[in-house]
Amino acid sequence: MALAGNSTESGRSVTSKITSILLTFTEGSEHSLTEIARLAGLPISTAHRLTSELASWRLLERTDDGHYRAGLPLRMIGTQDTERPGHPTIAERAPCIIEDLSAATRSRVRLGVLSELEVAYIEKVPGPRPASTFSSAATVPAHPTAMGRALLAFSSARMVEMTIIRGLRAYTPHTVTSPDRFRRALGVTRLTRVAVTRWELESELCWVGMPVFGRGGEVLAAIEISVQDLQRDMHAVIGTLAIATRSLTRELAGRPGPDLPVQACPEPEDLHLAATT
Repeated sequence: MALAGNSTESGRSVTSKITSILLTFTEGSEHSLTEIARLAGLPISTAHRLTSELASWRLLERTDDGHYRAGLPLRMIGTQDTERPGHPTIAERAPCIIEDLSAATRSRVRLGVLSELEVAYIEKVPGPRPASTFSSAATVPAHPTAMGRALLAFSSARMVEMTIIRGLRAYTPHTVTSPDRFRRALGVTRLTRVAVTRWELESELCWVGMPVFGRGGEVLAAIEISVQDLQRDMHAVIGTLAIATRSLTRELAGRPGPDLPVQACPEPEDLHLAATT
């Protein structure tokens, strides 16, 4: 990757400047260009030039309000446990998890991670074809998907508001487009650890999703399973999802025990609320 820049500026190499920019994201998840320049010790013009190129390579992402955050490739690398060799990453474990879930439920299964205000995902459909891989082309909007809601429910309030400001586009007549209804749906998901969408992205399918957490309770990913009949299949799907998300959370968080921020089986009245919000 050839990045532009004057390597003699302030006696620092281009590599040094790029490294200092990337290291600013250990101080917080998002920064304005001014903050990046200050934290990296660079002139605004240099910071602008290098962050723009890093963004073009998707190592950084630019949010709708002009801030920058680590891009998907860096976040995927960041899930590796460098202090505990052998601990898996999402990229390593996700295909196995969704292939097992698809075989067990005979349904479409997707695992997604937030990428800017979209959800980058991999998918397994029933049958012999292997799971797909993460790519910049494989994204879906967050608001009408169960995995997107499971991710947003445990993300920052700022991320939620940016999603709403961007616009809750209607993909079907059933898509939730009201900001108040959307916030209520996220509140139910925070309570139950279950996200449910009814025909909101695809008119013929409902989806049930649950979050996956890392160390410190940070949401890292979410898994969703397609459902034809919520009334008939929801409890069975939630039981299967709970096992899968708890297992993956334990692996990624490096915790041996069951003390995890995932609710194994929500109460029936909570499930009804989640499905009808």
